[in-house]
Amino acid sequence: MRNKLLSAVHLLALFISLNVLSLRSYSQSISTANGKIEIGLGLGPMFFLGDLGGTAGIGRDFLKDLDFPLTTLSKSIYANVYPSEWIGFRIALNHGTLKGDDAQAPNKGGAEVDRLQRNLSFKTSVLEAYLAAEIYPTVFFEQYDGLEKKFRPYGIIGIGGYKYNPKAKLDGQWVELHPLRLEGQGMSEYPERKEYSLLQLEVPMGFGFKYYLKENMYVGMEVLHRQLFTDYVDDVSTNYVDPDVFANYLSAADAAKARRLYYRGTYASAVSNPGNIQTFMRGDPTDQDAFFSTILRIGWRLGDDPNKRARRQMRCPVFY
Repeated sequence: MRNKLLSAVHLLALFISLNVLSLRSYSQSISTANGKIEIGLGLGPMFFLGDLGGTAGIGRDFLKDLDFPLTTLSKSIYANVYPSEWIGFRIALNHGTLKGDDAQAPNKGGAEVDRLQRNLSFKTSVLEAYLAAEIYPTVFFEQYDGLEKKFRPYGIIGIGGYKYNPKAKLDGQWVELHPLRLEGQGMSEYPERKEYSLLQLEVPMGFGFKYYLKENMYVGMEVLHRQLFTDYVDDVSTNYVDPDVFANYLSAADAAKARRLYYRGTYASAVSNPGNIQTFMRGDPTDQDAFFSTILRIGWRLGDDPNKRARRQMRCPVFY
């Protein structure tokens, strides 16, 4: 029995060794004349998906509710490491600006009129950093070694963090909204409304492609969506507060700013009866904010000298 067990262990060890060797050979095959590290740059439009602005009718998800006039450019830098050609790990830094403005909602007589009368707007700079995995499924079907003239689609998912700081314009100046607590965040009168952090987590996910112009250079495009965990990127989430509470928590100067910024609407019923303001919804707390970008990319492979690797393979061929 003991001998049979030892034989089975030996056979299993041999099987694993052969598979590891074959995987190593395959990896060398698809990596011929290429390095294992890439660096790259990205530039492209960034879009905010939140409570403010939008198209006709009720608010919709993703592309159906974009305000293209508020498009801004994001700028990115990347570094990738490839343990194998079918998978890469990316670290990235990205900077851009997000905007939302109810004035962009069209006046077609539908639900969008409520957003026009709400009349809120914001902008924020966003600095994000993330780690992500890139998966290249078509690598297993490629017909030749090297990278030149290869087209590689991929999917990407990761985790990261970003820093933001929403602002609104008042008397021609951009005013930080977070310190004003416009929806009663952290006030005892509204215990369910917690103060939000200006540092948040995100889950970036998307898809793209690369086309290798040369063995060590590619161009590509990517759509990257960020799943967020806050509804306060635009400082808008729930309903209006009693403006009298600002004086209990803010300086006289900040309380005056808060009273002017918490409600900027033109509701006719609120004009005739200011007490009605608190009956209107300021935002939709059931949907978290999000943003995405469409990125044009250019990058370069670093690593082993292709000629040196070719000479090494000629001296010691790998069978596959």
